[in-house]
Amino acid sequence: MTQTPSGPHTLEVALGSRSYPIHIGPGLLNEPGVLAPWLAGQQAMIVTNETVAPLYLERCRAALPEGVEVRELVLPDGEATKNLEHVSRIWDALLEAGFNRRCTLVALGGGVVGDMVGFAAACYQRGVAFIQVPTTLLAQVDSSVGGKTGINHPLGKNMVGAFWQPRGVLIDTDTLDTLPPRELSAGLAEVIKYGLIRDADFLAWLERSLPALRELEPDALAGAIQRSCALKAEIVAEDETEQGVRALLNLGHTFGHAIEAHQGYGDWLHGEAVGAGMLMAAELSARLGWLSVRDVERLRVILRLAGLPLDAPAGMGVDDFLSRMRLDKKNVDSRLRLVLLRAMGDACVYDATPEALLVELLEQFPRG
Repeated sequence: MTQTPSGPHTLEVALGSRSYPIHIGPGLLNEPGVLAPWLAGQQAMIVTNETVAPLYLERCRAALPEGVEVRELVLPDGEATKNLEHVSRIWDALLEAGFNRRCTLVALGGGVVGDMVGFAAACYQRGVAFIQVPTTLLAQVDSSVGGKTGINHPLGKNMVGAFWQPRGVLIDTDTLDTLPPRELSAGLAEVIKYGLIRDADFLAWLERSLPALRELEPDALAGAIQRSCALKAEIVAEDETEQGVRALLNLGHTFGHAIEAHQGYGDWLHGEAVGAGMLMAAELSARLGWLSVRDVERLRVILRLAGLPLDAPAGMGVDDFLSRMRLDKKNVDSRLRLVLLRAMGDACVYDATPEALLVELLEQFPRG
C-alpha cells in the first residue's frame, strides 16, 4: 500500500438504488451546505452528545443549507447511553417538533450516536433518512459505513437493531484533532482488523505506520481511513445483511462483546475489547494449527504499538465468556461461530471449534 494524500477523497457503497458516497478529507465540515444533497426534505435534526456538541455542533448546523428547519438534540455521552431510553428521546424530539416522513436525522459523533440515530431513523414513521457525520476514528472506519444500527441489551451488545443505510457519510478528518489518545487507539483496533481479515499488504503498512497514526500525521490517517472504508464498502456491497462474507468484519467481536457486556458498557471501549478479542481469536487460530506462534506474536506487537490492551479483564472467568458468547448473533442452531484466521490477511467463519480447545484458551489467556 502506498501512502495516500490527505486531500478530499470519495468512495461509494454500491447497493443499487440505495448506494451512497463516503466523502473523506480535512475541513469538510467547514463547507457551507455540504450536507444539502443528502436531505430528504426541509426538516433536519442533528443528534449529538455533550462531548461533541461544543466542538462541532455549530459547524454541522452550518453544513446544512439555509431555509431548512433545523432542530438539535444533545444526549449524554458514553456507551452506557446506547439503550432504548435514549433512542426514545430522539423519537420524542421528532414528534414534539412535528417532523414528518421527509425529515432527515444527522448523526454527529462517534459510534454510539451513529448507531442510535440510525436505529431511530429506521423506526421513526417506518423509516426516514439519516446522514452519518462520524467524529471518532472508530466510527469513521467502521460503524458509520454499512447500515448496521442498534442498541445494547444488558445481556448482549447490539442485540436490538436494524439494517438501515445512511444517505451519505461525511468524514472530516480534522475532527480527530480533538480525539483523546485512548479513543484513537480504540479506533485503530478496527483499522488493524481490516488488514487481518482481507489485506495483508495493508497490515504490513500499518506495522510501519502506527507511530505516525498515533501522532495524527495527516497523510497516514488519510491512508488508513480511506483503505479501511474501501474494504468495508467492498464487503458491504457483497453482503449487505451479513448472510456470508460480512460476518468476517466481526473478527475479535465475539470475545470483545462478551468483555463489554460483562464489564458493563463503557468500562472498556469497544475498540479495546475488540483488540483483546482479536488476539484471542489469533491464539485460537494458532491452536487449530492455522497460524504460527510467530504470527500471534506479530499481532501482539501490532496491538501494543496501537496502545491497545493485550489481556482479558481480571476476574472474568471461562463461564463469563461462554455464557455471553453463546448469545452472539452469528451463532446458528446453538453452534458457536467464530471469525478466525487461516493466515494473516485471510479470515473465515468457523463453527467446529472443539469446546475443550476453546475452554483451554479461555483458561490460559492472560488476565490484566
